[in-house]
Amino acid sequence: MHEFVITATRSMKDYASRVVEHVAKFPSFIPLGNTIDGVGILKLSCFADGEMEMEVTSSIRGKDVVLFTSCARNEANIGVTEAKIELYHAVDALKRCQARNIIVFEPFVSCSRSDRTIRRSSVGLWVHFKILASLGTKHIVTYQLHSDKSKSMVDPTICVLDDIPALNLLKQYLCDVYIQNIEALEKAVRPNWAFCSVDAGGEKLARDFANAFGAPLVVAHKQRDYSKVNTIRSINILSAEPIEGKVLWIVDDMVDTGGSVENLVRALAAFKPAEINIIAVHAILSPPASQRLNRLSEEGLVRHIMVTDTVYCPYSIPEKIPGLEVVPSAELSAKVINAIITNSSMRKILRIFDAELYLRSPKLLFNQPNS
Repeated sequence: MHEFVITATRSMKDYASRVVEHVAKFPSFIPLGNTIDGVGILKLSCFADGEMEMEVTSSIRGKDVVLFTSCARNEANIGVTEAKIELYHAVDALKRCQARNIIVFEPFVSCSRSDRTIRRSSVGLWVHFKILASLGTKHIVTYQLHSDKSKSMVDPTICVLDDIPALNLLKQYLCDVYIQNIEALEKAVRPNWAFCSVDAGGEKLARDFANAFGAPLVVAHKQRDYSKVNTIRSINILSAEPIEGKVLWIVDDMVDTGGSVENLVRALAAFKPAEINIIAVHAILSPPASQRLNRLSEEGLVRHIMVTDTVYCPYSIPEKIPGLEVVPSAELSAKVINAIITNSSMRKILRIFDAELYLRSPKLLFNQPNS
């Protein structure tokens, strides 16, 4: 196994450091003396006119490099455009320093919604992947892309793409915090819970949750007003069972401005469920999302909002949004790196989540790195 380095652009240095802490616990790395903490090896210089240059301050010749980055809201408070340019400079610098393999780990790809080829517009996701591959990236890792078709935008003969199902993190969190045992799953969850999609396109995500927990599925079919951005014209609710008295969990891959989910919550409230909750992987939370979610909470329409930290969530955000719970993903990222660096199977990471199996099996089975 080759030596490897974990580093980061300014946008994810703290996150990468947490990943390093988890990787360092894996016994497969300790006796080999591999270099794992290279979070500070990238040095950025900015010119007076706004141009930049990236320098690698330590030798990485012949090593595999895992580069963490984020172009969404981030801990360094860098804008989308600047973060992308810094990422491209970092990959170029690593390639010029003869890194053996460059693995870009971008937990949330901010341009993932720009994936349509049917309009007279650029395709931002394709542009992003194309640049990374052209600069020498050999492997891109991310969590929960916006659509399955996005995976076909990367030529696997040039660059490999792994889209990790981060919704499994949230399913496991539901089991650990809200269910805890088989009896609760059978007597409370299955007869009283239901999982709801945000729209028809998100039915697959909600169905995955419904199947994992053996609970009913509710599908929301929304009609957009395409003459305006982020505008919903109407919502129809489809359900095979009565919604009244149910604990509803709205499932989506991301929450951006919160407009869609606010409209859906108000439409669902008319059916008199016991409570409404929100589950999403990526907490983009562009304005006025905080105000909308806070309003829903104050009105008693939403109780829990569960997200991951694939997009940076400063401490001020949970204070503004009652009921917001941020599930950490650094340990999962460490397991993914372990599998890639050791050429191990990702079977445990990619497997379909079954709540009953998880609750019946020792947690150790799911928490150990891949063998």
